[in-house]
Amino acid sequence: MAAKSDGAAVSVEDDNTPRSLSEPGNPADRPRCSAAGGKPYTLLDCCWVLCALLVFFSDGATDLWLAADYYLRGDYWWFGLTLVFVVVPSAVVQVLSFRWFVYDYSDLSGGDGAASGSGTGAAAAAAGAASDNTLSTKDSDQRGGCAAAGNAANATPVYTSSAPPATAGRVGAPRRCCTVCMWVFQTVLHVLQLGQVWRYIHALYLGAQSRWHGDGPRRHFHWRLMFESADITMLRLLEAFLKSAPQLVLQLSIMIHGNDVLPLQGLSASASLVSLAWMIASYQKVLRDSRDDKLPMSYKAVITQMLWHFFTIGARTVAFALFASVFQLYFGIFIVSHWCVMTFWIIQGETDFCMSKWEEIIYNMVVGIIYIFCWFNVKEGPSRFRMTVYYSVTLAENVALTAAWYTYRGPQTSDSYALVVVCLVACSFALGTFFMLVYYCWLHPDGPVLGSQWRGCVDEGVVGAGGVAGVIDACLTPSQGSQTDMVITSPPRTLPRTKDTGEPVPGERDRDRDRDSCLPVFQVRPSPSSSPALLHRTSSSSRAQEGPVIRIDLPRKRYPAWDAHFIDRRLRKTILLLETTSAVSPRIQYRSSMMGSKEVLEYETTV
Repeated sequence: MAAKSDGAAVSVEDDNTPRSLSEPGNPADRPRCSAAGGKPYTLLDCCWVLCALLVFFSDGATDLWLAADYYLRGDYWWFGLTLVFVVVPSAVVQVLSFRWFVYDYSDLSGGDGAASGSGTGAAAAAAGAASDNTLSTKDSDQRGGCAAAGNAANATPVYTSSAPPATAGRVGAPRRCCTVCMWVFQTVLHVLQLGQVWRYIHALYLGAQSRWHGDGPRRHFHWRLMFESADITMLRLLEAFLKSAPQLVLQLSIMIHGNDVLPLQGLSASASLVSLAWMIASYQKVLRDSRDDKLPMSYKAVITQMLWHFFTIGARTVAFALFASVFQLYFGIFIVSHWCVMTFWIIQGETDFCMSKWEEIIYNMVVGIIYIFCWFNVKEGPSRFRMTVYYSVTLAENVALTAAWYTYRGPQTSDSYALVVVCLVACSFALGTFFMLVYYCWLHPDGPVLGSQWRGCVDEGVVGAGGVAGVIDACLTPSQGSQTDMVITSPPRTLPRTKDTGEPVPGERDRDRDRDSCLPVFQVRPSPSSSPALLHRTSSSSRAQEGPVIRIDLPRKRYPAWDAHFIDRRLRKTILLLETTSAVSPRIQYRSSMMGSKEVLEYETTV
C-alpha cells in the first residue's frame, strides 16, 4: 500500500520514545502495557485461534449445506442467491490473500529487489550496531494516488558513524524445488478457498514457536505472529461483511416471507450472526495487541464485546428482514441511502487509516457497509458522542422498519406471532445495549468510563501556558518506581520574560507571585540515566548499546488505525530481516508530529 506523507526528511533526533522490537513493554517492568514481543503466547491464545477456525468452518459449511438443500427442494432462485453470497465474497478475499502471499514470498525467494536491499541494510545495521547505525526511511513529495509511503517503505540505510557499512552476506535462497512446491501449494489452497485456514494454522505454528524458543528467536516469531494475525483479522472482517451479513439478511427474509423456519435456515443464520460478532471483537483485540501505546484487551472483554455486537446486529438484521419481506424495492433504496449517508459521515470525519487518498476513500466506503449493521470506531479521540448519535439513528430505523412491517404485514401472519417478533427485536437491541454498557463501565482496557481515574494510562493533552501540545502515549502504574519509566507531562517552566528596561511584562507579576508561592525556586534536573521518556540519550555510546533503529519518516497513526509497519509490507520485511540478522534488538521510531527534541532542548536552555 502507499502512504501519506508531507515529504519532510527524517531528523536524526526524534522526541518519540523509540519502540523496541524485541520487548518494548517488558511484563516485569510494565505489566499493564501491551507490547509486541513482550506478551507470551498462552493456551488461551491457542484456544481462541481454534475457536476462530471452528467459526469459519461452521459459517461456510452451513451456507453450502443450505444451498444444496434449496437445490434439492427445487428452490433454484434461493439456491442461486445463497450460493452467490458464498462464492463471490470468498473469491474476493482469496484473491487479496494470494496477492499478499505473492508479494511476501516472491521477495523472500527472489533474492533481488527490495528484499535484498532491505536485507543489506539489515545486515549492515546489525554489524554496525555498536557504531550507532540507523535505518532511515525517506518518502517523496508525490500525493494522492501515488505510492508515497511505498517510497517511505524502501528503507535506505543511513550510517551516522564514520565507519564504513559492513558487507552483508546474501541469505541463501530456498532450493528451487521447495519454492515451486510452496507456490503450487498456496495456489491450490487459494483455489480451494482455504487461504484463511492456512493462515490460521500458520498463526498456531508461529505462536508455539514463539513460546518454545529463547529470547532471540522468540521475538522474531512473535512479530511474525502479530503480522499474520493482523492479516487474518483484516481478511476475515472483510469476508464477514461481504458474505455473512448479506447471507444473514437473506435467510431471515426467506424465513419471514415463507412464514416457516427450516432447521438449516436457522443454523445458517445463527452461524452468520456468530461470525459477524466474533470477527468484530477479534479485530479489536488484535488491533490493540499490535500497538504498544494501548492496553491489551482481556478475553472477558472480548466475549462481552462479542455479545454486545451479537445482539445489536441480531436486532438490526431481523428488522431488515421484516421490512424486506414486505417492501423489497424500498428496502434496497433504504440500504443504499443509509450507506451513502454513513459513508459521507465517515469521509467528513477525516479518517487516517490508509496510505493514500484514494485508498482512504475506498476504505471509508467499506466501513460504510459495516455501518449498515453495527458500530465500528474509525476515528481517534473520544467516541461517546459519535456512538450515541449512531445508536440513536439505528434505534429510530429499527423502530420504523419494524412498525412498517407490523402495519403492512400479510394476512397469514397472526397478531400473536407479530407481537413476539416485535418483542424479539426490542429485547435483542436492549440486551446488546446492556452488554455495551458492561464493556465500557467495567471491562474496557483503559479502565471504566465512569471511574474516577484511568488506572495510570496517560493520554494526550494540551499542556503549558502557551498551549504547547505535549503528547505522551505511555502506560504507567502508580506503583512503578523505575526511573527509566519517568514521563514528562509538561515542559519545564521558564523564568518571567522582561522588557529592555528590566521590568516584568505587565500582567505577569501576579501570576509569578502565585506561582512562586507554590513552586520551589530551584529544581534538580534528573540525571541522564533517569531522564524522562521524551528526552533521548544524547551520548553516542549509550545510543550504540540500544542497537539499530528503523526511523520511519511518517507521523505515527493514532488508534484505532494500524501502525504503518503493519500496513506496509515492505516495512514488515525490513523489520523481520533486522530481527533475523541483528544481534541487538532494533527499534522503531516514527517522526514526531508535535514537538521535536531540538525544540525541547532550546526550551530547556532558557530556564
